[in-house]
Amino acid sequence: MLHDSRLDDSNLVRAARQQPVTHTPVWFMRQAGRSLPEYRRVREGIPMLESCRRPELVAEITLQPVRRHGVDAAIFFSDIVVPLAAVGVDLDIKPGVGPVVAEPFRTRADLDRLPELTPEHVSYVTEAVQILTRELGDTPLIGFAGAPFTLASYLVEGGPSKNHEHTKALMYGDPQLWHDLCARLAQISGAFLRVQASAGASAVQLFDSWVGALPRADYERFVQEHSAAALAAVDDLSVPKIHFGVGTSELLPAMGAAGADVVGVDFRISLTDALARLGGRYSVQGNLDPALLFAPWEALEAKVREIVEQGRQAPGHIFNLGHGVLPETDPDVLTRVTALVHELSAR
Repeated sequence: MLHDSRLDDSNLVRAARQQPVTHTPVWFMRQAGRSLPEYRRVREGIPMLESCRRPELVAEITLQPVRRHGVDAAIFFSDIVVPLAAVGVDLDIKPGVGPVVAEPFRTRADLDRLPELTPEHVSYVTEAVQILTRELGDTPLIGFAGAPFTLASYLVEGGPSKNHEHTKALMYGDPQLWHDLCARLAQISGAFLRVQASAGASAVQLFDSWVGALPRADYERFVQEHSAAALAAVDDLSVPKIHFGVGTSELLPAMGAAGADVVGVDFRISLTDALARLGGRYSVQGNLDPALLFAPWEALEAKVREIVEQGRQAPGHIFNLGHGVLPETDPDVLTRVTALVHELSAR
């Protein structure tokens, strides 16, 4: 599909490119998902991985929050391990647990289980994006992929981990194997982003859930080049690149330097402090604490106002949460926050 230049004028793309906007664009990580009763209805009885492979279902789930909240972008409904499953890794997404890998990756021989991802592996993604770009009209679609460090951690640990002990043992104990593993994962992540952008997504986000477990020097030594390679896979496709990680206050400049147009900021640091660290070089995304969506409206409104005001100091600002929507969130609160941001920022 040819790049849809109409969407270059959307507030999301303009904010990502440090251009003037008519209002601060809003979307929410995990806006398509468990907080919505309509999501629970269409997903009932369908396992997560299977849901991600049905183009019509993916499109419907991706569209639900756009219809309900009036957000300025859709985020493609998928999971960070979908491309790993697509290339043949034996894994499952277990309810209440997350991705679980049948045989964790610990040796050089395990690299043989990671072939390159091609568009043919994920033809259902291409089909879903094409449906969505027709349905969304003037609303941009954001494609996304998991970053190499987080994917490596799932593979090495065998599932979610609090301490990443096996990951760090491999990273420090066999740096060459670590880099070889991450290079393969960078190809998979980059190809997955490229499939979505080639099919019509207007922006992409590389999502590094676990990289906040590392100090800056280790990030720069073991991770940065691989995240950069994943982001570089869409360099020629004219789509802005968002780079987000959790617990990454110390890593923000290095994550920007990996090739981002927009640096996602989690809720553990203010936008003001993040901007100081980033030196005004990047647009920023964030960063309302998802837990504050449960607070009384007066307190929530005050925080939203503060974030919008801090965002005015940025070269570009996309309003978002500092991580994903929690499953028990009242969807009406998200709708109200969206309207409030639009009202406060309208020019």
